[in-house]
Amino acid sequence: MVYSNIALKIVKLNIIVFLLWNFYGRFNPEFMMSHFLVSGEALNQGRIWTLVTSVFSHTLLMHILLNMFVFYNFGVVIERVLGSKRFFWFFILAGVAGSLSHCLVSIFLLQQPQLAALGASGAVSGIVLLFALLFPHEKIYILGFIPAPAIWAAMLITGIDLWGLISQTKGSASPIGYGAHLGGAISALIYYASAHRPRHPLHYARGKN
Repeated sequence: MVYSNIALKIVKLNIIVFLLWNFYGRFNPEFMMSHFLVSGEALNQGRIWTLVTSVFSHTLLMHILLNMFVFYNFGVVIERVLGSKRFFWFFILAGVAGSLSHCLVSIFLLQQPQLAALGASGAVSGIVLLFALLFPHEKIYILGFIPAPAIWAAMLITGIDLWGLISQTKGSASPIGYGAHLGGAISALIYYASAHRPRHPLHYARGKN
């Protein structure tokens, strides 16, 4: 099984796009918005690539710090389990699922096809849930200090996302992309159910320590 720390490379790519937003984007915001934001409107205009590019896109420091911190801590474990190639494609799968879910939610539930989104949150949600499915009894810390079995923590997070989405359909102005989070989580469920899983995933996870 080939391991090349794709997780770290993904973090670096996110940082590069973050810097593009905050430097080049100041002089040419139209380019960044056209190519690194995803929306139902963007897809209707043929900008299909934004399903992927938006996953690597952050404009705010706290947004990228939080996403990359969670992504890397769980991602290095999942990469050890799947191998670098499969991990990379799972990241893309979860990210695209999150982007598509956001677009479907904005078009059909919120009736705002122009509502744009960016960030790796959908992919991160998928990675966290896949970790919980592979290692349901592993202890993780909610908010950094509340210990809980991984599967219970993932269920809580998914429940919060579902509640947030319902609230948005009832008029909540929350800017959080709950639809994208749920799309990423659904991709993890499908992947876990359909993909070949290693017999002893915990062995690979422990090998990182």
